[in-house]
Amino acid sequence: MDRNPRELLQIMTRRFGLLNKTCCSIGNNDISLVQSHILYEIDRGHQPSMQQVADTLGMDITTFSRQVQTLIKKKLVKKTALPEDRRVYILTLTVEGKFVASTIDRMMNDYLDEVFSFMNEFEKETVIRSLKLLNDSMQKSKMCCTPMG
Repeated sequence: MDRNPRELLQIMTRRFGLLNKTCCSIGNNDISLVQSHILYEIDRGHQPSMQQVADTLGMDITTFSRQVQTLIKKKLVKKTALPEDRRVYILTLTVEGKFVASTIDRMMNDYLDEVFSFMNEFEKETVIRSLKLLNDSMQKSKMCCTPMG
C-alpha cells in the first residue's frame, strides 16, 4: 500500500463531498450533509424518537434539535409528542421530506453505481466487504467519537 490509511480516508472524504457545506439542492431546498443524514435515519427508522436519531448519529441533543427545527421550517420533517409520554417526540418525514430523502438516496446510489462500474465484480465485493469490516472495527474502537450504532 503506497499511502497510509488516514490519507486514503481523507481523500475518500473529500471525493465523497463530506466536507461540502451543502450536500445537495433538491427543489428549493439546500440540504446540508448533517440534514441529509437526519432525513436518512428518520426514513430508515419506524417513527424514531428524537433521542434515537441523535444517538444513532452521535450528535448531542441540543445541536440535533436545532437541525430538526430547520428541517421542520423547510416542511421536510414533522415532530409529534408521543401520547403516552409527552416528553418524547417522534420524528416522521412529510410528503416533501420523503421526496427529498428518496431523491438524495437515488443520487447517492447513482453515484455509487457509477463508481463501482469502474470495478469488476470481485473488486466491488472486496470493497464492500472491506467497508463492512472497517465499520465493524470502528464500532468496537474506544478511541474516537461516538459509536454509530
